[in-house]
Amino acid sequence: MTKLSVNINKIATLRNSRGGDTPNLVEFASSIQEFGAQGITIHPRPDQRHIRYQDVYDLKQVVHTEYNIEGNPIPDFIDLVLKIKPNQVTLVPDAEDAITSNAGWDTIKHKGFLTEILKEFKQNDIRTSVFLDPKLKQVEGAKVIGADRIELYTEAYALQYSLGNKDSITPYSESAELAMQLDLGLNAGHDLSLDNIKFFKQNVPGLLEVSIGHALISESLYFGIDNVINMYLNKLK
Repeated sequence: MTKLSVNINKIATLRNSRGGDTPNLVEFASSIQEFGAQGITIHPRPDQRHIRYQDVYDLKQVVHTEYNIEGNPIPDFIDLVLKIKPNQVTLVPDAEDAITSNAGWDTIKHKGFLTEILKEFKQNDIRTSVFLDPKLKQVEGAKVIGADRIELYTEAYALQYSLGNKDSITPYSESAELAMQLDLGLNAGHDLSLDNIKFFKQNVPGLLEVSIGHALISESLYFGIDNVINMYLNKLK
C-alpha cells in the first residue's frame, strides 16, 4: 500500500491569517495521524509565510509516523534539517518568491551541488528524495547524484487528467519503471486529489508515498478531515 503523507502548509496559512494559534498546527498534525495518515509533510519557506521554523521543532515532538521536510536547500534550510533529523528530506528547487513548487530539479545541470548536499544528509541518516519532472534523463541523474528516492512532480498529470487526457500518465509510468530498475524509491506529489489519485496509483508501479496538501485540505472543508484521509487510504490500497 502506498503511504499517505499529509502536507499541512495550508493549516499554517490559515493560522497565520489571523495572527494567533488557531488552528493549532501541532494538534492538527496529531489528529491527522490518529485518523490514519502515515506521514506529515511540511515545506518551510524563507519568508515563513505558512510553516514557521519554530513549527518544525514543535512538530518534531508529535510526529510519530514519518516526518518529511521539503524545501530549497539554502543554508538555513540545510541547518534546520540537520538539527531536526526528519525521516526524509525532499529537495525542491523553488524560488524564494514562488507561490508553490513549479518545476523539478535538473539533476544533470546541478549534479555537483546536489551530490554534495545529499551526501551530507545521508551521513546524518536522513533519507533523501529529489523533486523531479517525469523525464527519464532526470531519473537517471537522480541515481548518479546519490538520491534514495525521487518525487515525481504531478501537476501536469493532474491538469491533463482533468481534461480527460489519460495518456498524460505515460511519462510517469515510464519514469517509475526506470526508477525501479535503478533501485530508486518513488514518491509523488502536487495537485493529486481524490479525483485523480486512484488512476495514478493503478498506473505508476512501485509508488511508495504520496504527499498531498492543498487538495486534501480543500476536500476536507466538504467531507471532514477524518473522512477524507480514509477516502485517500482506500483509493491507495
